[in-house]
Formats: sequence, structure tokens, C-alpha cells
Amino acid sequence: MSTEQRISEIVNGNDVVLFMKGTPLFPQCGFSSKAIAILEHLGVEYASVDVLQDMEIRSGIKSYSDWPTIPQLYVKGEFVGGSDIMMEMFQAGELQQLMEDSGVKAA
Repeated sequence: MSTEQRISEIVNGNDVVLFMKGTPLFPQCGFSSKAIAILEHLGVEYASVDVLQDMEIRSGIKSYSDWPTIPQLYVKGEFVGGSDIMMEMFQAGELQQLMEDSGVKAA
């Protein structure tokens, strides 16, 4: 299975998935930490992928989304953005609305 196929299965197999550096309990960068804090505040169930554990995923996710940085958030198979976009959307109420409109339930 190609790296792109693996990423596609992860993205499409989870309602909400965050590709990040580290894990939700031990984020390895401030941006990943901020992204986790937003998701935790929203109270939604999400999957996470530690790109530091898989170099193919780490480089592949950047070309998959055509987005150069990590973390990356996907909701219902759609790329949302990184931590700055997540924060802007969260503060504007748009991220909450996106979760609701996508049928993502709070945990």
C-alpha cells in the first residue's frame, strides 16, 4: 500500500483526525499542543497520527493536502487547516459549526 493510500484510509476512516507531532498526551510542538487544546475544548472524538513515528506519513501528508506544515486537521475527509486556521475558526465559532454541520458529535 502506498503512503498516499495509507493517509487516505486514515483520513476517510475517521470523522476527525489530526496529523500532529507527538501524541495528544505529549505533543512535541506548540502548534500541535494548541490544536489538541482546541479539539479537547470542543469535546469531539478524534484520531491522531504522530508523524514523528512515520517519516513516510510525515512527508506524504504535506503533499496529500498540499499544505507545508503540521499539524493538519481533517473533518469528514476534508482538509481544514493547521493550528492557526483552527484557532481563527474556533474563535469565530466556525469550527464548532463545521463539527455540527458535519455530524460530528461531542464525546
